[in-house]
Amino acid sequence: MEAMMAFLFSFIVLWLSPAAPQVEETRVLVAYYSETGHTESLAKAVVEGMASVGGVQVVLRKVGEVSEEEILEADGILVGTPVHWGSLNARVKDFLDQVGRALEGDSHGEGRTGGAFCTGGAVSSGKELARLAILTAFLNMRFIAVGGLTADGFGSLGAQATTGPEDPGISAGELEEARRSGERFARITREFKKGQSP
Repeated sequence: MEAMMAFLFSFIVLWLSPAAPQVEETRVLVAYYSETGHTESLAKAVVEGMASVGGVQVVLRKVGEVSEEEILEADGILVGTPVHWGSLNARVKDFLDQVGRALEGDSHGEGRTGGAFCTGGAVSSGKELARLAILTAFLNMRFIAVGGLTADGFGSLGAQATTGPEDPGISAGELEEARRSGERFARITREFKKGQSP
């Protein structure tokens, strides 16, 4: 009888106790355009870094394959581009326009994080301008801009790689910078979302 009373008491306490709030997983969308495979390689390294952050679901897509639903579900969007004529690629600009249309309304990108990464053929080929163009679009949409992290521990506009004839391919250091930047973006997005939750 005593065991039965203890069981009933435990059941009633559990039934009346408020349920612990469920923390929804943070969703990050990594969207990129790549012609030679270099920007895609950098995107995959960014995602590797994000995978080290618990509670974050990452979706990796080419910009032309992203659905409106994926944009709406994203707590953070990180965009990668190759440099074209000193700025971002036109398809990436089209994607940013798609993001703006999907989030049109009173809140736009409010409560979301945005970031950038890029590849370019030379050390000073416009990588800064390409990343700034992406970050500017996000800031205009009311996103919180999140920069990258260099191998030396300094902040940056986002991961980058020089891939031209004088420095072909992506170096191990550039891949590591992409992983560090991806980890930072995912961690900050997760923490920002937690701070926004009721």
